[in-house]
Amino acid sequence: MGVINLTPDSFSDGAQLKKDNCSKFEVDLVKALSRASTLVAEGALFIDIGGESTRPGAEAVSTQEELSRVIPVIEAIHSSLDVCISIDTSSPEVMLEAIGAGAEFINDIRALANPQTIEIIKDSGVAVCLMHMQGEPGTMQKSASYDDVTEEVLNFLGERVQVCLDSGIGRSHLVIDPGFGFGKSLQHNYQLLKNLPRLQELNLPILVGISRKSMIGGITGTPVDERLAGTIAATTHALLSGANIVRAHDVAATVDAIRVNSAFSVA
Repeated sequence: MGVINLTPDSFSDGAQLKKDNCSKFEVDLVKALSRASTLVAEGALFIDIGGESTRPGAEAVSTQEELSRVIPVIEAIHSSLDVCISIDTSSPEVMLEAIGAGAEFINDIRALANPQTIEIIKDSGVAVCLMHMQGEPGTMQKSASYDDVTEEVLNFLGERVQVCLDSGIGRSHLVIDPGFGFGKSLQHNYQLLKNLPRLQELNLPILVGISRKSMIGGITGTPVDERLAGTIAATTHALLSGANIVRAHDVAATVDAIRVNSAFSVA
């Protein structure tokens, strides 16, 4: 899953996709489509598009601002590339517009906490990823606390899965994500990574988002743009532990890791 962040404060590509000579942040559609084309050429099967930053300390944006950032890009990718489009949002309005524009996968960090979003998924038939997060992006890293992070994440995801099933969403439409970096300390993240096989108890595909995160920098001491080696090491461990979808900024290198892991798995 290749990442396209359409936000000015993204730690990866957001600012690079801004229109030139523009005082405020506006997405350059040509740059965004070029970025998507590169990710697909490198092997991405999904493109995950986000118009609201969910990094630690991030501030919320209006629904209209989020829509103006993501919908033209989704439409352009849908008409130009053969790839599954994912929208990274918790907003029911954005989900509806994105699905109408061509999105087939909803990546919700709030695990469909808004009841309206459950109805949207059920009625549209798209797939959805349910992620665990303790707290909210603006404050989630200030006081992360668990008695047993793996058990609590597993229980939360199990409860959200059951809510979806009880609401009429088919199991085949569900994916789970432990939410590395979302309301978790460095120790919590590595405990989760070590115990990732536990999530297979839910019998659903597992998506992991580790790419370039502070859990890598906190160990390697490297800035965001120098975390590729650490990211691939963590990604390989996740693959060996049952991860099925890897959300990545560095798609070519991640695809290589997936290929090597696949060869190892069938040898």
